[in-house]
Amino acid sequence: MATTSAYAAAAGGEAAARRTLLRPRPAPPRLAFLSRTPARGASISLPTGLHRAAAAAEGRTGMGVGSEEAEEEAPAWVELEPIGSDEQLDRALAAAQQRAAPIVLLWTASWCRKCIYLKPKLEKLAAEYYPRILFYCVDVNAVPQKLVNRAGVTKMPSIQTWSDSQKQGEVIGGHKSWLVIDDVRKMIEQEE
Repeated sequence: MATTSAYAAAAGGEAAARRTLLRPRPAPPRLAFLSRTPARGASISLPTGLHRAAAAAEGRTGMGVGSEEAEEEAPAWVELEPIGSDEQLDRALAAAQQRAAPIVLLWTASWCRKCIYLKPKLEKLAAEYYPRILFYCVDVNAVPQKLVNRAGVTKMPSIQTWSDSQKQGEVIGGHKSWLVIDDVRKMIEQEE
């Protein structure tokens, strides 16, 4: 009988331990900034061009958006058109030759961090020169090696100006992006 009481005591202890493990845990305390509701007039700020574009899309004219003003306003940024083959590059060069204006090529790689940081800044720069000068982007991992060799690209990111189907200038973007943008701006001004 002593053995049965020892087993019973042990079983009772295990049952008590299970009860403590199966108890629901209290909810973790919420962080103060997550539990608050946003302020009544909370909003995000957009560049002025985007406010005007949104107002024009909604048909509001109270913000001074007229059809003439909306057409005259330059874009805040221009997406770089991708080039993926020799034929696309030849078409872009032919179009530039017809317009008698240079084009700008950004040579990037998907693994290049500086390329990723530089691209939005070049899109803003492209807006300054739009539509006189067109900017293009070439991913060296997505094009044939023959095209990369034709351009003489050895480092990423490389920004080149081309006119008359020839490379006229090049900036290697291995330093701060604002310095690269200044160098590209100077290179474009020399071509014009």
